[in-house]
Amino acid sequence: MAAEELAAPGRRVVVAEAMPTAARKFLMAGKSGLNLTKDEPVADFAARITGGCLPPDPRGYLSQDESQFGPEEVIKWARGLGIELFTGSTGRVFPKGMKASPLLRAWLARLVAGGVEVRTRWRWTGFEDGFRFATPDGPRVIRPKVTVLALGGASWPRLGSDAAWVPWLRAAGVEVSEFQPANMGFRVDWSAPMQRHLGAAVKGVAIRAGDAVSRGEWVIGRQGIEGGGVYEIAAALRDGAPGEVDLAPDLSEDALAGRLAKPRGKLSLGNWLRRALGDPVKVALLMEWGRPLPDDPLALARLAKALPLRHAGPMGLERAISSAGGIRGDALDGELQLKALPGVFAAGEMLDWEAPTGGYLLTTCLATGRRAGQAAARLLDR
Repeated sequence: MAAEELAAPGRRVVVAEAMPTAARKFLMAGKSGLNLTKDEPVADFAARITGGCLPPDPRGYLSQDESQFGPEEVIKWARGLGIELFTGSTGRVFPKGMKASPLLRAWLARLVAGGVEVRTRWRWTGFEDGFRFATPDGPRVIRPKVTVLALGGASWPRLGSDAAWVPWLRAAGVEVSEFQPANMGFRVDWSAPMQRHLGAAVKGVAIRAGDAVSRGEWVIGRQGIEGGGVYEIAAALRDGAPGEVDLAPDLSEDALAGRLAKPRGKLSLGNWLRRALGDPVKVALLMEWGRPLPDDPLALARLAKALPLRHAGPMGLERAISSAGGIRGDALDGELQLKALPGVFAAGEMLDWEAPTGGYLLTTCLATGRRAGQAAARLLDR
């Protein structure tokens, strides 16, 4: 996005790509369907973006007249690359083919046609009277008039975003907050009886952590709990808020207590609870996290509607979909230029912000890249 804004007749724009091919994390994002954005008002969209760098009104990265690039603009941009889109029932926007590769091919072709040079296997290795790179032809130093850094955060390091840049920028006087996992699962040491439920989807429940509430689906995995429903409340859970699961969010306490007051007869405890809760996976979670179960129907209903979510902490950065932390807001001016390094701008997950999955991550990366590229172009013009 930055290169697209900088490309112009008479300008030489180089994209130095560390990996053998471009945009590997973008391609990974499209592995199960490329969720480009979410079709909702910009104000609602921006409210989902939090962190030390991008406040709820993200200083125009999404919504300022001069530089608006919210959901509507992402849709127009993708269609301008010849990509047909559709909007799902939850407002999430996808390419009709669901994949990232057709969009990426069209985008790279447009950049190259516009004079942008993409150099693969060019890995930045620090400052040396310019920017030093390890390349297939040996060490190289380049001294551009303006630079946009888009080196990613710290999640999925094997795709390229390994945060190797952090000590170099800190040494140059740029304040960087420590990275933490975001949109990640949580480790759970399951008991032996839970082993038969590994891989099962948890549906029709609500999870709460602090002010965050999720009704999305999630999965009981070998190492813990993962999935969109968990990611919605992951930041609050990571930051210390206690989590709880409502196993019957569409029933009141009294209604559930009425079901649990029916005589058990000769039914096993599990089968009796399944009649009340309607799902063996919900029963398994109640038995796992709720024992000893109270005998009183109302107390048992209260437990089932506020079941403590017992976990052993978040999964690591290497498994997280995204990361929180990065270049602090006070290290940047309003144009995403590094105050300690005039002429150097930063964008994307390098910056200290986070957002849930659902199109918020990609759109904000695109928007900040565009913003940084526009600002760098203005600096060149001056």
